[in-house]
Amino acid sequence: MRELPKVELHLHLEGAAPPAFVRGLSKEKHVDISGIFDARGNYRYKDFWDFLKVYEAATSVLQSPEDYRRLTLAVLEETAAHGVVYAETFLSPDFCGGRDLGAWREYLLAIQEASDEAERKMGITLRGIVTCIRHFGPEKARETAICAAETAGDWITGFGIAGDEKAGAPKDFRWAFDCAREAGLRLTAHAGEWAGPEGIRDTLAALAPERLGHGVRAIEDLALVDELAERGIVLEVCPGSNVALGVYKDFRAHPVHELDRRGVKVTISTDDPPFFHTTMTREYEELHRAFDWDEGQFRRIAKVSLEAAFCDTDTKTKIAKLLEA
Repeated sequence: MRELPKVELHLHLEGAAPPAFVRGLSKEKHVDISGIFDARGNYRYKDFWDFLKVYEAATSVLQSPEDYRRLTLAVLEETAAHGVVYAETFLSPDFCGGRDLGAWREYLLAIQEASDEAERKMGITLRGIVTCIRHFGPEKARETAICAAETAGDWITGFGIAGDEKAGAPKDFRWAFDCAREAGLRLTAHAGEWAGPEGIRDTLAALAPERLGHGVRAIEDLALVDELAERGIVLEVCPGSNVALGVYKDFRAHPVHELDRRGVKVTISTDDPPFFHTTMTREYEELHRAFDWDEGQFRRIAKVSLEAAFCDTDTKTKIAKLLEA
């Protein structure tokens, strides 16, 4: 499973930070965040909302473009080790310069330089999706969208929204999504993880994304499942994340197999891998055990993922050759 070439579309950069990396950075900066780790040195949280607090505490030690350069290299080294040849990562100007455009450009340059280095040395290609944080509110989302629009191009290729699905309504973020759309960015939105099918319907109606982060609770409304299949809406499914956070009790209870069987375009990702004790290799192994997915199925999923990727044709052609190897 480790050797199979993979495409990952749903990866939060800060959420992929190895705990050892964050602990080391906290010592360098003399910031005490020891409370977010358990006795074994792993991230510790009680539920999804506590996870958000721990995530933001871990992110607090990332205080400069250089920190993000180092973070990007650490994350891509781990990701590439599990056979990922192409990844898209969520980036938040909220954490990279406080949504100040000038500061955001500096952070972005450092991340891109690390991405280029990783591509040369590790063979993994990375693209960025600027992401507003839902529970930070729509006004800050507007500022984030402006940062995204001003830096849209070959590397920043998408825009999305993450965070607490119960904070505000999708329509509150319509301006931010319209701004990103007008800048030529492709759109994705977290929905259908904690909120049910109505949250997905509201998100599709208000924001019109072509991909949904998670989206798995669509299974509770089979008419919605049929609609997703007919419209070709792609789901960025993160089974290990859903199990770790208690959305589903285990992989066998997860609806990814049924969604795929019903014609929905599903992809597989890790979300925030060290928080959920997962890797792309583990996701594949667990899906094989739960549903008997074989190499042919995983190669098909990788091709679906590449088709849904927010990158240009030349990049897709290059990655397609790696998937066929």
